Amino acid sequence: MQVHGIIHTFPREIKILIIVFLVMLTIGFFTGLAFINDTTQMQPEGIEMQYLGNEVDENATVMKFKKSEREIFTLVHNHILSLSLIFFVLALILSTTSINKKLKHFLMLEPLFSVLFTFGGIYLMWTGITWFKYIVMISGTLMTLSFGLAVIIILMQILKVKN
Repeated sequence: MQVHGIIHTFPREIKILIIVFLVMLTIGFFTGLAFINDTTQMQPEGIEMQYLGNEVDENATVMKFKKSEREIFTLVHNHILSLSLIFFVLALILSTTSINKKLKHFLMLEPLFSVLFTFGGIYLMWTGITWFKYIVMISGTLMTLSFGLAVIIILMQILKVKN
């Protein structure tokens, strides 16, 4: 069953607002990824070292210490709240597109689960369950792919010419 979207019928000023919002959101999201790449090298060991420290490694070029309880709670709290709002707004906009219903539902919900698994996983890794670094990496990758695909779909549909 084809679901008919309405995003391409929005008034021009709403379309421009959504486009500017998505551009700003994408810049912010990928700036965050650049920071993650810089601090973890996008590797499981780098993720573990970022939160659990590396003070036992005498050959470390940059000394990192285990995050305090206050630091880890602040990081988890801030990211879960802000990313949940971001993905909620993105899902609302995505809901107005005319893509396959199953894909749409996946892209609307998956990032919210990934936020939970990524930042819940960081917390559990910090408590000593170090294999959660792999969950963090997988869920973070899924979150990023879902974000990118949702933004591309929205932009393609918002720029669709009216029939």
